[in-house]
Amino acid sequence: MDINVKVKSNLRIQAFYLFFLISFIQIGVGIMGVPRFIFKESQQDAWISVILASCFIVMVISAMLFILKQYENADILGIQTDLFGKWLGKLLGTIYIIHFILAFLSVIITYIEVLKIFIAPNLNNFVVALLLLSLVVYSVRGGLQAIVGVFFLFFFLSIWLLGLLVEPIRFMHFNHFQPMFQASFTELWKGAKATSYTFMGFEILFFVYPFIQNKQKVRFPTYLAIIWSSMIVLILTVISIGYFSRDQLLKLEWTVLDMFKIQNLTFIERFDYIVIAEWMMVVVPNMILLMWAITYGIKRLYQVKQKTTLYILAIVILIASTFIDDYFLIRKIIDSVAEFGFWIVYVYPLLLLPMVLIKKRWKRKSGGRDLSH
Repeated sequence: MDINVKVKSNLRIQAFYLFFLISFIQIGVGIMGVPRFIFKESQQDAWISVILASCFIVMVISAMLFILKQYENADILGIQTDLFGKWLGKLLGTIYIIHFILAFLSVIITYIEVLKIFIAPNLNNFVVALLLLSLVVYSVRGGLQAIVGVFFLFFFLSIWLLGLLVEPIRFMHFNHFQPMFQASFTELWKGAKATSYTFMGFEILFFVYPFIQNKQKVRFPTYLAIIWSSMIVLILTVISIGYFSRDQLLKLEWTVLDMFKIQNLTFIERFDYIVIAEWMMVVVPNMILLMWAITYGIKRLYQVKQKTTLYILAIVILIASTFIDDYFLIRKIIDSVAEFGFWIVYVYPLLLLPMVLIKKRWKRKSGGRDLSH
């Protein structure tokens, strides 16, 4: 496997679109209930945990960008092969692919569960999964440029949901934030870690980077995406703390969706139905990009055609999501993805950074010769 990826000029995308890819993939199913999980750890200081998590993500992103900058046009799969050799690099790359597969599965089963809770309890898992996967397969067949187009379009088609938060803000009680600054650093850190599942997704930069045409402009849209998604989570957390009582916030599973129930229109009795249906425009792009990363990664590692992997994996996910309908099993899968992803997404790049620096220094001492070959 080549360390640097050769991408045809007509398949490249502008760095500008990283804002939509990274920010949108972070705002998926996890955001629908994240205020509750943060509040469980750091109580009324949960908003501080969000800021702490955001600062940590900026640090991780900085490490990722520095690592990528050391190579001509490499992705994480090539970088690992350069650092650790063919077999260990392939093993670590496979772990990344497994992470994306589990993340994809958690997204689809969580969204189906939300549909069954809020709209139709007797909804057939197979039918919903088939419809969602059909959209995913169709979009991934179009390539990365088509996927970017989906993200760009759906971003503007779903952004109006933020305007619906005006109504819950009117009923906020600011005494819910008192007393402030009571949580210990350990509690704040646990609250920040509770956001790990929601904020996951920016690791896609490790896979998309070789397809960026103007790499010198990568930093601005990437950091802007992190700031945007962090601001949304922060705003939702603050509104949730002010709007719900302590007992309500600890009890309600999908706090963000429950806030939309307050919307009252004469021609729509349950506005949350509209929101959940609209949320498909957030969920589907996430699944599309994850599926692309999986098929692309398997092609790079094992030389299997993306089309072959796409169809096989779609069938496997369809079967799995049909039979996974127990709430506790779904919760266990999400928790496992969050725990597994924490080490891969948030910790691993920081461990990889000094290895890349040592490798770079080693090359300089050897007169620029690549010692990995």
